[in-house]
Amino acid sequence: MKILIASDIHGSVLYCRELLEAYAREGAEKLLILGDILYHGPRNDLPEGYAPKEVIDLLNPVKNELLCVRGNCDTEVDQMVLQFPILSDSCLLYLDGRTVFATHGHHFNPQTPPMLKKGDILLNGHTHVPKCEPAGDFIYLNPGSVSIPKEGSTHQYILWDDGTILFKAMDGTVLRTVTPAELDAMIG
Repeated sequence: MKILIASDIHGSVLYCRELLEAYAREGAEKLLILGDILYHGPRNDLPEGYAPKEVIDLLNPVKNELLCVRGNCDTEVDQMVLQFPILSDSCLLYLDGRTVFATHGHHFNPQTPPMLKKGDILLNGHTHVPKCEPAGDFIYLNPGSVSIPKEGSTHQYILWDDGTILFKAMDGTVLRTVTPAELDAMIG
């Protein structure tokens, strides 16, 4: 299965457009957004192209292709204008023989993980910093941020393609590739 995974749009119509262009270019079956869709939050500067109403207009037409979890900046009022569910704190995915616990990261993260078994993947955004690393018995995966990258990272997303994880810049440039064998090696 091919899924595009992104997080932390924070109301940027510029980067939301780029995300949807990447989604179409990649030919993914679903777009998983790990929260913080419309609001920039009190700790972040306004992202370039901040226009939450325009983000609504871009995402609602593709509502049937989206999977979303709630970010710390997502609220019930956001759900009133978005035509797809965004208020679940997590979702479980079974991808290529792996259990993936997808969440935003403000509740469940490597320091406070959910119940995971050896080899499972904890997938979250929130930090705006891309990661793919072992975290005890599980693997921690973070796509970074679409609109407000931090710690020297770039505007990016993850493409999950038949078990291979590709970290990609918004223009499609591959930044890092993690194969299923490399994932297995992370947990021994």
